[in-house]
Amino acid sequence: MFREVIVGMDGGPTGRDAAAVARLLAGSDAHLALAYVHELTPVRGASGVYGAAENEQARQLLEAERKAIGLDADLLTLTASSVGRGLHYLAKEHSADLLTVGSNPRSFVGRVLLGDATRASLTGAPCAVAIAPLGYAREPRVIAKIGVGYDGSPESESALECARELASIHSATLTALTVVEPSSYASLVRAVGGGASEEELVASAREELAALDGVAGNVVVGLAGEELASFGAGVDLLVVGSRGYGPIRSLMLGTTATQLASSARCPLLVLPRFTD
Repeated sequence: MFREVIVGMDGGPTGRDAAAVARLLAGSDAHLALAYVHELTPVRGASGVYGAAENEQARQLLEAERKAIGLDADLLTLTASSVGRGLHYLAKEHSADLLTVGSNPRSFVGRVLLGDATRASLTGAPCAVAIAPLGYAREPRVIAKIGVGYDGSPESESALECARELASIHSATLTALTVVEPSSYASLVRAVGGGASEEELVASAREELAALDGVAGNVVVGLAGEELASFGAGVDLLVVGSRGYGPIRSLMLGTTATQLASSARCPLLVLPRFTD
């Protein structure tokens, strides 16, 4: 599966949550690295000696974390203008195909809540990003049920392909959810007979899901972010696609993925449209 994995560490429990997710998603032959990024400030940037001392402290912190979690991983430290940019740089420099990060420590246990660093890690990432719920590392985890957001788009096809591979590796069940969002003009559409009605959209979505081989599927009507977040409460991993690569081949989040990343109830894996 994922072969080059970078785990964003912060010296606290959220870093261990991210490491726990990385351990599950990384392939058996994967190369893992624990990364700590210092945010650059005028004070920190004023002295090379201070920066070197800070990096040494970070390396000691990472060594302690690596020993505590028992993970075979390299250690990476970097000073950057932001944590997100630093992690993106390291992901590009090391050709990572997965970046894992933790949630805001002020979120509820078992829920994802984006802090500034996590949000920055998602926006413009050069690879897939996995977000761990708060407290995820506190007990052993397995991936027995995988959910995927599916709407027939190329992004969701990419997410489904990845979810299938993960389901095979973990001997997990795979369920797809399609959300038909209610239209403000549904009554007008029915009145004038133009376009597809909500009922027709639901029927079409059900036919499309039924055609997917080896995937149980369900169609609901509602707001995509809310429905997928509720769906995530019943699975061990939720996989969704982003809007695809932007002009510089980076992960670009649409409204649904951004909302979902702020309210997911299980580990969330966000994939770019095209993966190697």
